[in-house]
Amino acid sequence: MGGFDLRGLKRPVIVAPMAGGPSTPELAAAGSKAGGLGFIAAGYLTADALAERITAARALTNEPIGVNLFVPQPSAGTPDQIAAYAQALAGEAERYGVALGEPRFDDDAWGAKLDVVTDLRPEVVSFTFGLPDDDEIARLRQAGITTIATVTSYDEAEQAEGRGVGALAVQGPDAGGHRGTYDPAAAPATQPLAELLADVVAAMDMPVVAAGGLVSADDVAGVLSAGAVAAQLGTAFLLADESGSSAVHRAALQNPEFTETVVTRAFSGRYARGLRNRFVEDHEAQAPLGYPEIHYLTSPVRKASVAAGDPHATNVWAGTGFRAIGTGSAADIMGRLAP
Repeated sequence: MGGFDLRGLKRPVIVAPMAGGPSTPELAAAGSKAGGLGFIAAGYLTADALAERITAARALTNEPIGVNLFVPQPSAGTPDQIAAYAQALAGEAERYGVALGEPRFDDDAWGAKLDVVTDLRPEVVSFTFGLPDDDEIARLRQAGITTIATVTSYDEAEQAEGRGVGALAVQGPDAGGHRGTYDPAAAPATQPLAELLADVVAAMDMPVVAAGGLVSADDVAGVLSAGAVAAQLGTAFLLADESGSSAVHRAALQNPEFTETVVTRAFSGRYARGLRNRFVEDHEAQAPLGYPEIHYLTSPVRKASVAAGDPHATNVWAGTGFRAIGTGSAADIMGRLAP
């Protein structure tokens, strides 16, 4: 019941979980086989699909693997706000020849996914958007699973420490994809990663992973020298051979037309960082907070945009350092990050 020790990685690099496509079993297994730690992203999957992906990754490697779960939180949106946003998106639906999705609330099959990880026992389970309760943490610990809480502020780190997690993943503001902020109504934290990492390492007696905007060997070396036991990188692996990133996502990341990232709630109703595109320009000002309702509302438009080969009406999640990332196998990329 001791769990996996993150300080024992041959290469102190974690392939961050990236829900919605990029995190394939092949990418998770390749990251672990290369001496780091690969992750299966459970977000948006059914519990059965999660079980299949864990099993598939297990078939590809005997090395440890991780699973990331979205912790359900109350929605910060109201039905009137969501209805108004649906009206504002009517033109997008017409443009792409689809109907908007039903803006429903769910808990991302939280209980069923806890059952899956307790049964299949990946070495590590991390959490985004919040914390499991005391009983859930105890259940995972008893299964021999190391738990990692994603935190975006010192206050969240204190909450996680008090809940008894095994490690912290400190996420800085330059991270691509969703911010892990616990309060869905709060603006995303802006404290630079270096400052937050220093504060947490100095005060918390547990392994700390650094994440957010890290794309190079120098970035990895920098957070390790600052006390992190590992660096967690997602954007750096978006162009990996084993990544499930769509052709549209891959092309946009390498297209000089896209010059910057922006934190937006326009696609999902939760703050997330991606390339600034037309959809963000046209709808960010109108978009309410309201996750996961907005995620479901915009889903058909985003899928149609990808199907049309158009990067301008879908979320192209990426961290601020996306211009510096490269192609190749996950092992090649891992070797460049931690020679």
